[in-house]
Order: sequence, then C-alpha cells, then structure tokens
Amino acid sequence: MQAKLSTRRCVLAGAVGLALLGGALPTRAADDDGPDLSRFYDQKVTWSKCEGMDAPDDLQCGKVTVPLDYTRPGTGTLDLALARYRATGKSRGSVLLNFGGPGGAGVGELAASGDEFMGLAKGYDVVSFDPRGVGRSSPVSCGDGTDEVPATEDGDDPRALLGQLKRVAAACADNSGPVLPHIGTVNASRDMDVMRAALGDKKLNYLGFSYGTRLGAVYAAQFPKKVGRLVLDGVDTLTEPLAEQGVVGAEGQQTALDDFIDWCVKDIACPFGQDARKARDQVVRLVDSLDEDPVPSDWGYDFSGQDLVGAIGQALYSRELWPLLERALAQLLEDGDTRGIEAFASGGSALPGRADPESPEPADSETDGALADEDEVPLDNLPAALMAINCADDPDRPTAAEITRDLGRLRAEYEEASPVFGRYRLTEVLTCYGRPKGTDYIRDEVRNVHTPKMLLVGTRGDPATPYRWTVETAKRLGDSAVVLDNKGDGHTGYASSKCVQRKVDTFLLYGTLPPSGSSCAAEENAP
Repeated sequence: MQAKLSTRRCVLAGAVGLALLGGALPTRAADDDGPDLSRFYDQKVTWSKCEGMDAPDDLQCGKVTVPLDYTRPGTGTLDLALARYRATGKSRGSVLLNFGGPGGAGVGELAASGDEFMGLAKGYDVVSFDPRGVGRSSPVSCGDGTDEVPATEDGDDPRALLGQLKRVAAACADNSGPVLPHIGTVNASRDMDVMRAALGDKKLNYLGFSYGTRLGAVYAAQFPKKVGRLVLDGVDTLTEPLAEQGVVGAEGQQTALDDFIDWCVKDIACPFGQDARKARDQVVRLVDSLDEDPVPSDWGYDFSGQDLVGAIGQALYSRELWPLLERALAQLLEDGDTRGIEAFASGGSALPGRADPESPEPADSETDGALADEDEVPLDNLPAALMAINCADDPDRPTAAEITRDLGRLRAEYEEASPVFGRYRLTEVLTCYGRPKGTDYIRDEVRNVHTPKMLLVGTRGDPATPYRWTVETAKRLGDSAVVLDNKGDGHTGYASSKCVQRKVDTFLLYGTLPPSGSSCAAEENAP
C-alpha cells in the first residue's frame, strides 16, 4: 500500500534469496492432521502501553508467537507485533487490518491513521500487525547490497545485470536472518489464523487493502470455515505473473502522474511551469539527470533518479498528497533538498526520530525471533520485504538465457508503458531472477472458496490495482464474492470515499452487504 525508505532501496530490495520452505506445501489448520500447533493456538495476547514509538495514548501493543516453519514448529519461533484500539461500544470481537505493501508495517500505520477506523471501534477492537519479516517482526533487510543498482538501460550487458542481481540477492540473504526462507503470503495467512485464536475470536473479521486483499483471499482459501466478515479493498490479482503486473503498474502510475501534472501546471507555484507537455518532459529529464549524477542525501547515500521515481509513485496514491508533492519537488529542483521527497519514499521513516544508517545491524542468523526495537528496524525493510514476499508468491522464474533473449523487448515494453516508471518497475520484476521458485498455491488453489459472503471494493481510477482485477478476482473466488464499484480515483476506496466507508462499516458492524455490482459515485477529493 505504501512504500518505505529510499526508493533506490525500494527498487532493489526484492532481490532476496528465498527458499520458501513449506510455502507450496498443503496448508494445515490447528485441528488438521499434521504438526501439533496447539501451543500457538492456545496463547492469549497480553496488551500494554506502546513503548518506544510515537503512538496515541489509547493505542495498546502486544505480540503473538508463531512457528518459524509451520512444517517443523519445534525448530524456532517468531514474535509478531500487534497493536489495537479497544472497542468504544459493545465489542463483538476484533477486526484485523492489513494496510498493504506487501511489507507494510501495520502497527505504525494504525498509530498514524487510527482516526479513520474509529467507526469500526463502535463494535470491534481494531487490530493491526507487523507481518513476519516486516517492521518489528524479525525485519528483513538487504543491507549494503542495495547500493548496487541493477542496470536496465539500453546497451547494458545482460550478463552484467544478472551478476548484479545475484550479488544483491546474496546481500539480502546475509542481512535478513532465518525468517527469509519462511516469508510469503501463505505463511502470513497461517499467522493470521494464530492471531485470530489468540485474540479470542472464533471467526476472522478482516479489512485488507491492496496487497492485504491477496492476504485475505489466501486466508479464505486456507481457512474457509474460520472466515467471518471479510472486506478486500483495492483488489490485487491472484493470477497475473509479476512481469505482467509490472506493466500494469507502470501504466497506472504514468496515468496518475499525468493527472498530477495537469493539476500542477494550473498553479503558479508548480516547479515545472504552466505547460503540461513541457512539464512531462522535465520530469523525464530530471529522472535521467539524477540517475546520471545523483545528489547527496541526509542519510548517507546518493539520491538517484530511481529514488525519485519511487517517491513520486508513493505520493500519487492519493490526491490529498499532491500539494505536498508539489512542494517537495520544488525543494528538490530549487534547492537540491531531498528531504521532502524522501519522506514520501520512507512513509516518514526518513524524518528525524527514525532509524538511520548508524542504527544497530539487523538480526543475524542466531536471532531468537524476538521483536526488534523500533530503532533496530532497517531503513530498507519495507522494500526488502515487498520483493521478498512478491517473489515468494510467484512461481515463475525466467532463466538467464530467457532474460538475455527478452531483455530488449521488456525494456521497450516497459518504456512504452511509462517513460518515468518503466525502468523502476522492470527492475522490481528482475530481482526475482535466480531465486528458488515461489509457491504455486495462490495461482492454482485460491479459487471457488466456500465461505460466507465477502465484500470486494474496486476503484475505477486506482493507479495501483486496476478495477478489472477486482472483477477477475471476484469471478475467481466464486459466489462468495460481492463487488462494490467505486467510481472515484486513488488507491483503494475506504479512506477517500464516504460512500465506500459507510458500506464497508455497515457490513463489518452489522453484516449487511450492498447488492453485488452496486456502486459509489466519484467524490470530490481533489486538492
């Protein structure tokens, strides 16, 4: 849903050496034949004041312990960070939130945006979590390996590119500890079922955004009898390979950038002037210039054009951020000041008070799976986790010969999709090269789920998850899926549309669903 940290790191962090042990194996609930998981399912969460973070007074923090490897639960454990706002009315249990990513830390996001979900607190404890490998939950990192940017420009030697990808992958494996082979949505879904039990809920009530919709769909397939009221907003694809997703993402972000520029040039303060065509050309030249000659950042690395691309991409998720993006770009162009634009790439983590390059090293292979302190979370954690999870969830692995053969075609295809975001998106896809095959469970098994009715929200102008993915995923999930068509813009609908929020809250609180195919009109959210 939102990216963290320097965008150069965001481009590279997915080059992770995964093994995905157990990721493609049959899933087992607590009462199925298989390893005894009762000690995990029998635990209860102990809540206390959130320490070591900037959090509202009414936010409580806790943890739940899960197996490192569900196929061998005696070989190690992980603690997963939780946070909650207690119900303000009569509680019917908990509603679990995942804000997306993949790789988004739910505890910090709930602390920052809890006001948006207070309507749900009328009937629920509102809970979120840092998934395995994310935030304080054994965070993965690529360390200094992110300094070596894989080249994807015309004329570059494919063999050199493949070598760079392998070196980055090795750095990610060296810096991430034992959680890395066990990262991915299949295990994160298992973790959610342990959370459900530890929270005292017989059924999982869930609201997932963006990647969180993939996680929710996988849970519905793994644990259909445990599904309560489930909402998926900004629906992810369950079938398209990463290479195809990358093109769709580049096209969507380019459209959003064009819309931003059309808005910006109407303002006298727009740093690109008042001509939209010239402004678009200026953005391309700025990216190229920073890739050729990066500028120093306050965080000890050079800020490149690809860093800028990633930051802009995050800012384009919501029109409400456009004025801040305009000012941040003006600071960069006029003063060479990267701090404003870096804040978009970091989700705020590049601001004072967060971890910096002098922070303690990430956990090594001897980690015991305990929660990391807030200042121990690596700066590149979200992008490192994002691509580790995406690679773990995707079974396709092109060979070196295939990449060498197809690289020119892929460059042209991505460049056509977006002259600004194409290279960035292509590099994300290539970072899975050489990693062990990801699970085929999602693509093959998450279909025709036998669950209570669930609500899927698709937004027509979503730059990250196109509306057609909502329709396709609903068809794939079967008769349980009910679609709400949000006619507005922006990534996901809950925060930007009062109509969507009202219908989602009504379903989660009272069980009342809108008719499938009903819609919410576009609302005026422009800055």
